[in-house]
Amino acid sequence: MSQAPVLELRGIDKSFGPVQVLHDVAFSVYPGEVTALVGDNGAGKSTLVKCIGGIHPMDSGEYFFEGEKVHVNGPRDAAAMGVEIVYQDLALCDNLDIVQNMFLGRERKSGLVLDEDTMEEMAAKTLAGLSVRTVKSLRQHVSSLSGGQRQTVAIAKAVLWNSKVVILDEPTAALGVAQTAQVLELVRRLADNGLAVVLISHNMNDVFAVSDRIAALYLGRMAAQVKTSEVTHSQIVELITAGRSGELGLPTGNGASA
Repeated sequence: MSQAPVLELRGIDKSFGPVQVLHDVAFSVYPGEVTALVGDNGAGKSTLVKCIGGIHPMDSGEYFFEGEKVHVNGPRDAAAMGVEIVYQDLALCDNLDIVQNMFLGRERKSGLVLDEDTMEEMAAKTLAGLSVRTVKSLRQHVSSLSGGQRQTVAIAKAVLWNSKVVILDEPTAALGVAQTAQVLELVRRLADNGLAVVLISHNMNDVFAVSDRIAALYLGRMAAQVKTSEVTHSQIVELITAGRSGELGLPTGNGASA
C-alpha cells in the first residue's frame, strides 16, 4: 500500500445558496487501496464526489493530484487527470451493445468511419484484464444484461481510459447476493491492479469486506478517515450517526453529538 495519496482534498467548503453542505472537508485517496466513503443521507457524499469530478465548483479549499495542486474546472479536467466516476444510474444506453457503451462519446475512428475492430479489441482486453467472464458477447445489447453485468460494464468503461482514480457510487445497491459478491471482487481487483478506488456505500458488510480505509462524513464534516483494520463496525456506525465514537471523530460541539 502506498503512503502518498494520489488524490487529496484540503479544507473543502461548498454551499448551495444559504445552505452549507461541506465544511472544511479533508479527504485522501491512495493508489492500490479501496477507500470507502460512508455517511448518512444528506451527509455530503454526493456533493463531495461531484466536487472531485468537477461537476460542482468548490467554494474554497485545495485539490491535489499526484502531489501537484490542480484546478478542476469541469468534468473534462477531472477525466483528463484520470478521475472516472460510475454513478448509481450507470449512464448506460440499453439500445447499444457493450462495445458501443464503453466508447460512447469517445469513439475511435479510422478515417471517416468508426474503427469497430479496434474498439472491440480494446473492450475485450479491458474486460479480460478485470477477469470478467460473465459476459457472453461484447455485441449483446445492454438491455439483455443482468444488474451485476451492467455494473461490470460501467466499471470497465471507467477503467478503459487509463484511469488512476475510480469512484463507484453504491455499486451493489440493487444487486442480489451472488451479483454483489461478483462486483465486490471486481472492486478489490481494481485496487489490486494499482488503481485508487473510492467506494460509496451504506452497506457496512460490503465496506468491511473490501475497503482498506474508511472515510466517514457527518453533516458535511469529515468525522474521521481511518484504516479499516483499526476500527469496528459499531465505531463506524457511531461516526455516521453521531460524528464521534469514543476518542475518534469530531470534537464535541463541532457538529458531533455528545
